[in-house]
Amino acid sequence: MAGFQSVLSTIVTAAAAALAREHPGVELGLVDVHPVEALRKLRAGEIDVALIFRYADTPREEDGLRLVHLLDDPIYLVTYEPGETVADHRDSTWIGGCERCQDELVTVCRRSGFSPRISFVSDDMVVMQALVAARMGVTTLPGLALRAHREAGIHTTELADDPRQIYAVTYGDPPDPP
Repeated sequence: MAGFQSVLSTIVTAAAAALAREHPGVELGLVDVHPVEALRKLRAGEIDVALIFRYADTPREEDGLRLVHLLDDPIYLVTYEPGETVADHRDSTWIGGCERCQDELVTVCRRSGFSPRISFVSDDMVVMQALVAARMGVTTLPGLALRAHREAGIHTTELADDPRQIYAVTYGDPPDPP
C-alpha cells in the first residue's frame, strides 16, 4: 500500500495494527509517497492499493482506476495568532507544501482576493508548523496533519468550504486485494 504522510501516520497505523492482530498471516507493506507517485506505483503493479487525496479542482484520474471515498479531511489556516482569516494574511509570507497542496493554497487565497507570496516550501508538516510557530509565515494544513503532529504556539481556523477528499484507489477489474 502506498499513501501520503498524514494518512500513514494516523489512519493507516491504527488500521495496520488492527489488521496484524486480527489477521496475523497477512503481510502489509507501506510506502510513503505523494498521490501522483502512488498512482504510478499502482499502475506499474508495485502496490495493490494507493491512498490519495484530491481537492475540488484536482484533475480527475484516468479511466481504469477505481476510487473509494474514505473521508473528507478539513483544511485549516495555520497562524501564530488566534481567530485570523485567510484575508488577514494578504501581505504575509506563506509556506507552501507539495505541488497539489500548494495549488490548493493558491486557490484558497485567490478566493479571498489575492495571490499568496510563498517564500518557504516543505512537504514536512512538522517543518511547516515550526515555521509558523517561529512567526516566519502562515500556511494551510489538513486536519490529519494536525492530528499527526501539533506544534505548540500555533493556532488553527477551519476553512469549511475547502476539505480534501481521501480515497483508496485500486487499478483494473475486481477482485480487489483482501
